[in-house]
Amino acid sequence: MQANSVERNLDKIVELLTSEARSRSFTDAKEFEQRVREAAAEFFGKNAIDYDPAAQAFPDIEIKGTGAGIEVKFTTADSWRSVANSVLETNRIQNVKKVYVVFGKMGGVPEVRWGEYEKCVMHVRTSHVPRFEVDIEAEESLFTQMGVTYDKFRTSEMHEKMEYIRKYARGRLRPGERLWWLEDSPNEVHSLPIQARLYTKLPLDEKTKLRAEAVLLCPQIVASGRSRNKYDDVVLYLLTYHGVLCHQARDLFSAGSVANPDNDDEGGLYIERAIKLIEGEMIAAAYRMDDALFQEYWGKSVPPNRRIKEWLARADLAAQGWTPSQSLFLSQRI
Repeated sequence: MQANSVERNLDKIVELLTSEARSRSFTDAKEFEQRVREAAAEFFGKNAIDYDPAAQAFPDIEIKGTGAGIEVKFTTADSWRSVANSVLETNRIQNVKKVYVVFGKMGGVPEVRWGEYEKCVMHVRTSHVPRFEVDIEAEESLFTQMGVTYDKFRTSEMHEKMEYIRKYARGRLRPGERLWWLEDSPNEVHSLPIQARLYTKLPLDEKTKLRAEAVLLCPQIVASGRSRNKYDDVVLYLLTYHGVLCHQARDLFSAGSVANPDNDDEGGLYIERAIKLIEGEMIAAAYRMDDALFQEYWGKSVPPNRRIKEWLARADLAAQGWTPSQSLFLSQRI
């Protein structure tokens, strides 16, 4: 099947799914991906679509006999931007030569669009592993910015990929920012590419927003104060996803200024009080944050409306001497 035939069917798929999204908004990524799979089978033929793909396969849907595949992205936000797959592409379906993105945006006016994957990739970020970001409305692809074709990049060795990424990241630095790298040179010893800011210098509303995101992704912070390394993932999240350096992570949750801003004498666990004060921000983060982050930090995909419940279950397992689910989010149970 020629590319123009594939793309004509993609036009039909996104038109159909946009209509459905506006009549009854899709609620989570899993539901949306399944509906994209069903729609693809309708227009490409049932035998062309695999309903039982390998775990973590890239792209999500192979269109057999066409050399094409569909990577499905979904957000409840009013944005066409999302975290995408690892630059490693270790689970790429080898028969797929051309990848398309079908993106469901449920925030604002619900809409579904498609785009060519290589044209939609517009940024790369480093967390535990470097990951692409996609934007259906991208004006210039990452590969154009790096001066390499997508096919050449994806088939390169990892050290070659990192050379392109280093050059790209250096070009994005603004005055006063610093880039930290694990370079090929033995004289350069930093480990991750970030544009660094100090947490202590951020405005209060941004501190609260980032603290809520970090708590949500890292429920292990409720563990005993004697637990080693319980703040490591919090620090790494702030550092690698937001370029924020927090050298006193414990104070994010246990300092009196955070847990007891009114300076009262009611006692209680400071970590419990600190979390209770940002419950609303955590709920907002649960609906806003990309599913790929939860796959990375929790090891699985969780729909936005179930993330607080999942967080409580994980926090209960980590806590000692108290049970988070008995005192937190009591008015927000789903």
